[in-house]
Parts: sequence; structure tokens; C-alpha cells
Amino acid sequence: MKQFSHSAPPPIFREAFDTEQFAEKLAHSLYNTLLPKVSDYDLVILCIGTDRSTGDALGPLLGSHLNVAGVEKFHVYGTLDQPVHAVNLAQTVSTINLNHPRPFIIAVDACLGHYHHVRLVTLGEGPLKPGAGVNKKLPEVGDLHLTGIVNVGGFMEYFVLQNTRLSLVMNMAAQIAQGIWLADQRLRQEKRSVPYTPQPTSLFSRLFSSSLSSK
Repeated sequence: MKQFSHSAPPPIFREAFDTEQFAEKLAHSLYNTLLPKVSDYDLVILCIGTDRSTGDALGPLLGSHLNVAGVEKFHVYGTLDQPVHAVNLAQTVSTINLNHPRPFIIAVDACLGHYHHVRLVTLGEGPLKPGAGVNKKLPEVGDLHLTGIVNVGGFMEYFVLQNTRLSLVMNMAAQIAQGIWLADQRLRQEKRSVPYTPQPTSLFSRLFSSSLSSK
């Protein structure tokens, strides 16, 4: 759980997850940022969080979405079945460095922030400081960070996380995952990015729906 900071450098992308064409806009920003990296680095998405706290489940939910949808250009760490959290974060980073000689890590985590910023998703340069929102000292991680503000910070953070609406976290994770999936499609082709045309039912949505119905 990352604490949202007003002193951070200007983001690459920031928008509420439930705005029109959110996934397409996020995909556009990810594609343009990652295209120069894709031939020289292993792109890693490190989804931080735990399924034991509703507010902190954004990362594991996202990782599970991406595994269901299938992404080729990204290596995904952190899912509902195998979450990456305070206990195993350092070990997971060591595993990533062992498995990927030149990793470029996009670290994903939930945030607490100002009331008016709840629902915002931010893509920015530089590492995450996971655990800062609940006063945990964990290693900084990531070349890029991708965060979603799920609730209000500043007091009783553990209680706030436990009482965050599951609907908000699930919908945010699904929208972020669709944006990453769309970026993955473009990176496979390595074509110059153009604005995406929204579709009523994306392939990502169909894949995830079919996976849920089969369980």
C-alpha cells in the first residue's frame, strides 16, 4: 500500500479509472513509454498487495486478470493465488533479477490519498515505496510505478483498507488490466501508436468472463 504524495514529479498519465476511454488512454501512454524499451529489456509487471485486505487487493487482482487475458510482452508477478506483499517482496525482486538479466519493472500498488483523488490511476517514472501508506519500511521497487487511489488516507489506514469497497477495487483492476492488455497488443506489432477506438465488448472482457464462468 503506497501513500499518495503531492510532491511526486509530474505523471506520465493520470485519470480516474471510470472515465470514458480510460483503458485506451492508459494503453496509449504505456505503449509510447515502453516501445523504446521492449527490444532491450524484459518488461515485468510486479503487482504488489494482498488478498487479505480489500483495499490492498488491487495488485493481486490485476495480476490475475493479466494471467487470464494472456500478455506476451510482459512477465507478471503477483496474483491472487501467489500475492507479492511485505513478507516476500524482497525475495520476489531477487527472483525477478535472477530470471531476467535486464528487467524493466512496472511496480503496481494501491494508494490512499485525498478524498477528491479516490479512483485516480497514475503512471509515473521512478520506483514505488510500498508500505508507506501504513508506515511499513519496504524496499523501493520499479522503473515505473502504476498506482490506484482506492480510499482516503491520513488516519486509521489499516481500518480504511479493510473497509474499502470491493466493487471499486475490482473495477479499477479490470480497467487497468484492459489498458495493459491493449498496450501488449500494440507492442507485439511494434507499430507507431494511434488513438484507440473503443469497442463495446473487448477481447479482454470476453476472455475474463469466460474464465469466471468456467470455474
